[in-house]
Amino acid sequence: MFKSSYHFTRAICRLPANSLIDGLRAVDFGRPDYEMFMSDHENYVAALRSTGANVTVLDALEEFPDSVFVENAALCLPKGAVIMKPGAPSRLGEAEAIKPVISAVYSEVAQISGAGFVEGGDILTTESEILVGCSARTDRAGVEELSSIVSNWGYTVREVNTPEGILHFKTDCSLLDENTILTTKRLLMSGCFDGYNTIQVADGEEACANSIRFNQYVIMPSGFPKTKQILSDSGYNIKTIGNCEAAKLDGGMSCLSLRFTPS
Repeated sequence: MFKSSYHFTRAICRLPANSLIDGLRAVDFGRPDYEMFMSDHENYVAALRSTGANVTVLDALEEFPDSVFVENAALCLPKGAVIMKPGAPSRLGEAEAIKPVISAVYSEVAQISGAGFVEGGDILTTESEILVGCSARTDRAGVEELSSIVSNWGYTVREVNTPEGILHFKTDCSLLDENTILTTKRLLMSGCFDGYNTIQVADGEEACANSIRFNQYVIMPSGFPKTKQILSDSGYNIKTIGNCEAAKLDGGMSCLSLRFTPS
């Protein structure tokens, strides 16, 4: 049965800019290697395309070092799309840059335009609801405006709290199927996933919680063998992609694409 939360016919990615070395980061883990980042990005796009999805790869935006992380700029749902308003001032232009691309796909495109902020990395869409975590990049006013917009398309938003020290809500979680969420212990303990089945990442492998379910695959960062085995044993088909350079800029698997099936 088709599940709109993880069955996708399309995706949008953006090439990494040479300026990504100036991207935002919570902790400085060193200068990203551009060539390695590009190689990992090519592998990521190939993994999406291997499912049969149509993947659009946009040109790099040198004026926006973090623009490879397209997920923060928009929310794509079957019935419509919402252009985000990033909480990092240096990223506001990314939302405007993605707007014409989204408008070419969707007949209904809304935009966060009030005082609040929302980034896509704080949004987890399941089959039954949209979870939005308040964080350093997403505030309550932004969540309320988003909720008002998507309610017109029949979606329900539930605001949850992102624990201290986590950049984005989805830094610590990802959807595995309609009933199951991959999560870190610290996020699980917050109680935000009551009612769902959960699989906890292995101790010491918290950085792989940001994976994506994309059609038949769970695409996760390489280098986390214990969690990969847990997921394989649970019946998931795993593809691993190098992510060490993106991780230097707080980027994960979900950040690198917009995934959707427009109705």
